[in-house]
Formats: sequence, structure tokens, C-alpha cells
Amino acid sequence: MEKFFTGSGTPQGAFSWQHLTFVTILMGIMAFCAIFFGRRNRNADEKTKNKVLIWAAILIDGFEIFKIIVNCAYSDDIPASLSNVLPLFLCSIQLITIPLAAFTSGRIKEASLDFVFIFGMLGAVLGTYGASQNYGCYPVLSFPNVVSGITHSISGFASLYIVIVGMASMKLKNSWISYSILGCFGVMAYIANVALDKNYMFLMRDDGTPYSIFYNLVNGNKVIYPIVVILTLVIWITIYYTIFYFVNEKKQLNKGAPKQENALV
Repeated sequence: MEKFFTGSGTPQGAFSWQHLTFVTILMGIMAFCAIFFGRRNRNADEKTKNKVLIWAAILIDGFEIFKIIVNCAYSDDIPASLSNVLPLFLCSIQLITIPLAAFTSGRIKEASLDFVFIFGMLGAVLGTYGASQNYGCYPVLSFPNVVSGITHSISGFASLYIVIVGMASMKLKNSWISYSILGCFGVMAYIANVALDKNYMFLMRDDGTPYSIFYNLVNGNKVIYPIVVILTLVIWITIYYTIFYFVNEKKQLNKGAPKQENALV
């Protein structure tokens, strides 16, 4: 049991059949649940739709808290263990934004729903199939990988569910809130990286990710490289809002109805 919780043992390796099989099963369960609950609640009222997000928020934070407790229980250096699990990875931002989407209201809720929709599936795929570092360090069926797989799957579930039930508004007037969420986490991640010698949001090193392209282009410059990383995420958000803007414009033109307000206010 201790081997399971500490992740000790021989890792099968990143992209081994065990790794790919495990994460594919997780992604299948994630997609099935999102489609099942999404289709069931598609025509439900907003309160009913939101109940599923509330459970997603409770589960994702509950698993993360449980992981932190277990890590501390098996650690000889609790402060060091805690510094490794701050919610400042791109994927772990969902630990904050899913609860915001579930428990807030107004424009904050709308922007949080959009943020979860935009980054949830991206994080789910990259945090499971692309988690080569985790699967290279720990056995596939170990506590670190199992919990990480579950939390990333919940993020993906929330993203798919939000779009299926139509909770993503993608209003341009709320886009500045989405950019602000990213910016705030980026600043906090950079501060933590400098203070604790970490690599939250891959702002200090590429760590084998596709960001290695940019890292090598700027020779790992400690100022330019983090800016480039954040800009790629800003572009990712902008692409989503732009696509939805033109889709909504086309729908309104086809209906012959007045344009919706999409002003950046």
C-alpha cells in the first residue's frame, strides 16, 4: 500500500501501452459522462445544469486536497511538499475556475465557464497523454498518476459538459475577465517560480514540452520566454472568442435578427 501512495516501484514509462491504455480508459469515461449528463440536462433549467458543475468542483478539489494530505503524510519535508502542489500549473487553474463557474454569478460566472470550456479539454489531453514526466517517474497505477489522471479528466468533463448543455456564452464583453484570470495566475506562478525555484506554468523551462521550440529560439531568456508562454495562451483564448464571435454573427444574419451585443465593454 505504501508503494502505491508514494509512487515507488518501476515505472512502465511514458507512452508505454500501460500508460496509453490507462489514460484512454479515463478519457473514455470522461467523454461518456459528459455526453450522458450533457444530453440529460441540455433542456433543463440553469439550476439543474449547474448542479453537475457543483459536483465537478467538489470532486476536483476534494481529490486534490486528498492528494496533498497523502503527500504530506509520507513526506519528511512538508513545506517542500506543499511548494510542489500550489495550484499554479495551467491544468490546476481549473481547481479555482471550476468552483468559480459553479458557485458565482453574473459576468464572473460567465467568464469562468468560458475559461473552463477553453482550457479544460486542452489540460485533460496534455495532462494525461502528454504527462511524460509523471509516467516516466511513477508506475502507471500509482497514487500520483491515478489522482492526476482523475483531476485532469474532471477538467475535461467540465469543459465538454459546459459546451453540450450550452453554458458557454463566449461574450466578447467578458473576454477581459478570462484574460485577467490567466494574467493573475501567470504573475503568481512567476513569483512562485522565482521564490521557490519551481517551473509553474512552464514559465522558467520547457521541461520537454512543445514550448522547447520557443525556449530554444530565445535561448531560455528569463524575461522573453515567460512572456512568449503567456502570449501563446492569450492567443489560444483569442482564437476561441473570435470563432464564437463570427459563428454568432452568422447565426444572427441567417435569422435576420438584430446583432447581439458583443462589444468589449
